[in-house]
Amino acid sequence: MNKAQLVEAIADKLGGRQQAADAVDAVLDAIVRATVAGDRVSVTGFGSFEKVDRPARYARNPQTGERVRVKKTSVPRFRAGQGFKDLVSGSKKLPRGGEVAVKKAPKGSLTGGASATVKKAAAKKATTKAAAAKKTTAAKKTTAAAAKKTTAAAKKTTAAAKKTTAAAKKTAAAAKKTTATKSAAAKKTTPATKATAKKAPAKKSTARKTTAKKATARPS
Repeated sequence: MNKAQLVEAIADKLGGRQQAADAVDAVLDAIVRATVAGDRVSVTGFGSFEKVDRPARYARNPQTGERVRVKKTSVPRFRAGQGFKDLVSGSKKLPRGGEVAVKKAPKGSLTGGASATVKKAAAKKATTKAAAAKKTTAAKKTTAAAAKKTTAAAKKTTAAAKKTTAAAKKTAAAAKKTTATKSAAAKKTTPATKATAKKAPAKKSTARKTTAKKATARPS
């Protein structure tokens, strides 16, 4: 019997095929989730599902006979209840009509396991969110620190630029003073040159007069 046949077998008792399919899916999902979480799912008279840890071991490959190492793993295990075993062995007979008598599950069975699984899943989600929030906060702190370093570097660069500008202004002022000094010296030198130029023609006139006197003194 496969899953579809199981659904068909209980469809009439649950009021339809869709209701039967939903019921089967819900039961199997609850069993699987509880077993994966490490809870023991026990149905009295039917059996129990549990998770079993297997340590690392050595085994042999059935095809080659080679010895291989098997890693540590976990496997699901089903143990049939005593009532189930008695019916299969034939020590008890199945009732002709109605359902096989199965007692109510004790505490820690499907309902408890399912709720515990839901709680664990919620705890995992909360832990994941907290970890993501921590990572985001750390990233923000790193970005803020980098921004502070960049701002400090920019301030240092601005201060250096101001110093360079001040030095350039001082150099320009010194150049202006040097130019003014040279202009004043040039102005002072120009009148002296003019006076010398004016005195030069007087010397020439004196030389001409001396020559004329000498010519007059000669006998005829």
